[in-house]
Amino acid sequence: MRFEIQFSGHENIRSNHQKTIEITKESHLTPSGDCIIGVNASASCADLPDSIKKKLQNPNSKVNFSIKVGSHEFIVKGRGHEDLILTHHEDIVIRKSNFVCPRTLAVKCDKASDLMPREMISLLQNPNTKGTFTIMID
Repeated sequence: MRFEIQFSGHENIRSNHQKTIEITKESHLTPSGDCIIGVNASASCADLPDSIKKKLQNPNSKVNFSIKVGSHEFIVKGRGHEDLILTHHEDIVIRKSNFVCPRTLAVKCDKASDLMPREMISLLQNPNTKGTFTIMID
């Protein structure tokens, strides 16, 4: 099962957060949003199909994320959680921790935004750059 979300870059993308990665449907971003790697996303947690949400709400689900920008790809592995709400209308956040809120898509992820290759971040600091965030659940 897979679901793709398109997003754009923004000049304020920093990608320095050590615990999360976020994409947002919002178009505005301040430099303090240091976990955000993309804006103008084509979907949020609330927009996901029910079949994906059900899989994400299973703590046994293994979730892989592929973030592609140009010729670069960054893979993150995470888990589902029975308490995921998946109702936020703007954001998607994947977390290294077990913290759950309406923006949380997956927990216990093996990477955060600080580990994304800096070449990818440089590309994403251009608002004309497009990226793809793919959710893959076995």
